[in-house]
Amino acid sequence: MALLSLDNLDVAYGNVQALRGVSLTVGDREMVALLGANGAGKTTTLRTISGLIAPRTGTITFDGEPIAGRPAHELVARGLAHLPEGRDLFAPLTVEENLRYGYWTKRRDKSGYATQLDRVMDHFPRLRERRRQAAGTLSGGEQQMLGVARALMSSPRLLLVDELSLGLAPMIVEQLFEILKQVNGEGTAILLVEQFVHMSLSNTDRAYVLAKGEVALEGRSDELLADPQLIASYLGEQELEAANATGASAAPAPAPRRRSRSRS
Repeated sequence: MALLSLDNLDVAYGNVQALRGVSLTVGDREMVALLGANGAGKTTTLRTISGLIAPRTGTITFDGEPIAGRPAHELVARGLAHLPEGRDLFAPLTVEENLRYGYWTKRRDKSGYATQLDRVMDHFPRLRERRRQAAGTLSGGEQQMLGVARALMSSPRLLLVDELSLGLAPMIVEQLFEILKQVNGEGTAILLVEQFVHMSLSNTDRAYVLAKGEVALEGRSDELLADPQLIASYLGEQELEAANATGASAAPAPAPRRRSRSRS
């Protein structure tokens, strides 16, 4: 059974349909990429999963329980954490104060706070050095590290990550991906929205491609990586050039599954 399952999810903003029949799964301890051009519905998908948006129709199941429409704080307590685009840090507060807010749903376990803080800090030595520094004075890369670290303070079983690389230098992005792989290796499943197609596919198990609010393509990440032209047909020529520039393989691979446009 999948840890997370979306089935025929429809989401709308007023009269504007944002998602149409979206179905996807994330397995326990799996790392999955969600790709798509701007406006394809990636962020809406994550916000709907994490309880920030209520779906119009369809189901969301997490760890065997239906969660569609449940409040975000309840889902965090159940083991689902969301790192949003833009990080949403408390800029005037220190690094450690931000991390303490990440532990909010487990606040009754006061004895476990220090242990969890130390465990999270092990992934981010730079944050350990800056634990008493205001979050707003950190560099962009350090702020993104803090965003990931704060999400991990709740010991999530599933981490949703929206645009990890936004505004960051490639070297910092590589470091952050390495940290996510470590976190995933320790047992946390990850659903990742990311603009760098090649890096996403190089670091995940499977991927879904959204086009105009629908899942248009899905498959193993290595299969999709081996066919950049197929990705470009949904994401655009710019993504094809990026994939080629970063050395995407042209070796033959089993064909990824194209989703039918028909609705069940």
